[in-house]
Amino acid sequence: MSFDIIIRNGKVITGSGAPWIEADIGMKNGVITKIGYLGKVQAEKIIDARGKFVAPGFIDMHNHSDFHILAYPTAESALMQGVTTIVIGNCGFSAAPISPKTIEQFKMYWAQIAHGLEIELTWRNFREYLEVVERARPAVNVVPLVGQGTIRIAVMGFEDRDPTKEELEEMKKHVREAMEAGAFGLSTGLIYPPGSFTKTDEIVELAKVVAEYRGIYASHIRGESYNLINAVREAIEIGERAGVAVEISHHKAAGKENWGKVKETLKMMEEARRRGVDVTCDVYPYTAGMTMLSATLPRWVHEGGVEKLLERLRDPETRKKIVDYIEKEVTTWENFIKLAGWEGIVISYSEKCKECEGKSLAEISRERGKDPYEVLFEILLADEARTTMVVHLMSEEDVKTVVSHPLAMIGSDSWITPAKGKPHPRFFGTFPRIIRRYVKELGVLGLEEAVMKMTSMPAQKLKLRDRGLIAPGFRADIVIFDYEKLEDKATFEKPTEYPAGIEYVIVNGVVAVENGAYTGARSGTVIRRA
Repeated sequence: MSFDIIIRNGKVITGSGAPWIEADIGMKNGVITKIGYLGKVQAEKIIDARGKFVAPGFIDMHNHSDFHILAYPTAESALMQGVTTIVIGNCGFSAAPISPKTIEQFKMYWAQIAHGLEIELTWRNFREYLEVVERARPAVNVVPLVGQGTIRIAVMGFEDRDPTKEELEEMKKHVREAMEAGAFGLSTGLIYPPGSFTKTDEIVELAKVVAEYRGIYASHIRGESYNLINAVREAIEIGERAGVAVEISHHKAAGKENWGKVKETLKMMEEARRRGVDVTCDVYPYTAGMTMLSATLPRWVHEGGVEKLLERLRDPETRKKIVDYIEKEVTTWENFIKLAGWEGIVISYSEKCKECEGKSLAEISRERGKDPYEVLFEILLADEARTTMVVHLMSEEDVKTVVSHPLAMIGSDSWITPAKGKPHPRFFGTFPRIIRRYVKELGVLGLEEAVMKMTSMPAQKLKLRDRGLIAPGFRADIVIFDYEKLEDKATFEKPTEYPAGIEYVIVNGVVAVENGAYTGARSGTVIRRA
């Protein structure tokens, strides 16, 4: 038998969690067909992996490249980490469905994380969107979720109220259409409008539709700080009532007063699983997050959408009310200003204030000689809310606790981007960092366990039956890395540095990274729920 590619002499980590073995791997037509000794067998391409580890391609369980995969289909910031599959549509935001009646609100909302991208919205439903992604020929595989926030915008805009019976049925119809088109589940972003306007019962009704298709419910829960315990309880309740598998996104405890709570929430997940609820979580290996700068504003400021938000910021009396609310209502919502402090909020992207990027609001405030609130409002207004921030609010001890827990897998919570600006270092370093920091340095994970959290565990959660393992019959998504040289080089100061030690990345049997350099291959695919 001949092969397209043979990898010889590698230390093969299958992704199952079992110890590595010395073996050769043969691939044909994008599929792994043989594992064993292939010393005398010929192939069109032979890769000598002597002294290197060979693992399944990494699966990014939490990604936001819904639009960025269209702008940057080469996906180098993901590929160079060893990522071969990304899960998009997270935190309640997906690129479809889009309603003509609310399309302008949708455009302004997504522009908050677009970093200046201009994408023509040629699609309206979920199936059409997936076809557009396919035509873009992405370099990585794309697994889509449909966002509850996007569905609510399509049906109700940014109204802070319960849906009518007819509106709820329309939302359920959108969920069903997305699942039929190939979505793997529903996501929510319950600190972001319009998800934050949504009550539990409404989510349960949508999740019941997902359960019919054996999809998952992935949630940026209603609070990751003072409300963390109740928010995890709600996510589990939704899974229990709807009969759907639950994925708690980027699990953390935000704000010093809340550090340590993850021990309790992880126990809650364990207890729920004993009751039969399939609940797991994902985590990124950093003590800072990243989101829209507008998330620093109270929920009521967002009602009506971004245009109404900007109107409120222009009004001096409303500004006073916003400041008063943030100062007094500290624990009842995700109050980023009180959780991180002005020093802990760093501008990541600004359209109109490029000199602000990489600086904290405290630093900008000192430079301008103005109150930090005034600076916040100035930046948001100048950018029309198209600003993102890095927020420093977690503890390393909590990150270690979650990363090492058996129910946690890995997600970058990033999107594909070129090497420019001041994004979070997780955009370029998440997956190598897991091994460099938590396996090599801290020893809280074994190498095989770490690989499992980035491969077979997310594949199993998503029911990807032919990915996530190195085994005959599985798709040939493979990463080869040098354990000794493996290092995430991206830092908060220099966040766009590619990692070292990722030597080869193979996507569907095609070499996309060779000797640490991108080959130009774009062999990814849109994976639809079977």
